[in-house]
Amino acid sequence: MTPTELAPTQLAELTRHAEAVASNAYAPYSNFQVGAALLLESGEIVTGCNVENASYRLTSCAEQAAIAAAVATHGPAIRIRAVVVVNLNGAACSPCGACRQTLAEFAAPGTTIVFPTETGTTTCTMADLLPNAFTQSSLI
Repeated sequence: MTPTELAPTQLAELTRHAEAVASNAYAPYSNFQVGAALLLESGEIVTGCNVENASYRLTSCAEQAAIAAAVATHGPAIRIRAVVVVNLNGAACSPCGACRQTLAEFAAPGTTIVFPTETGTTTCTMADLLPNAFTQSSLI
């Protein structure tokens, strides 16, 4: 499956939102500020940033914070059309395994995922990012 087409203006807008929210990250331990912007199928943009905790296990990733905000605002039937992840540290930053699975839970077919790599940015589909994801159909 190919990524959902995003107009350059949509990608730029999602990136701006992700960069803006990254500056709100609570990252006193790692100083690694991450922001995520979700484009929902409804056309709305929802953002989230990472929130660290002295007990690293309790840290919340930006992607999961954005998904929680989207569900809290719009209900559990949301579907994500695109995700842009950025960080203010200029480092590679692909979604972690837990975020990949959480994104898969709400991804629309062909969801586009954009994140920084060592050589710039990567754009892929949710299926490319997490092949063989555990899904609701896995439970049947």
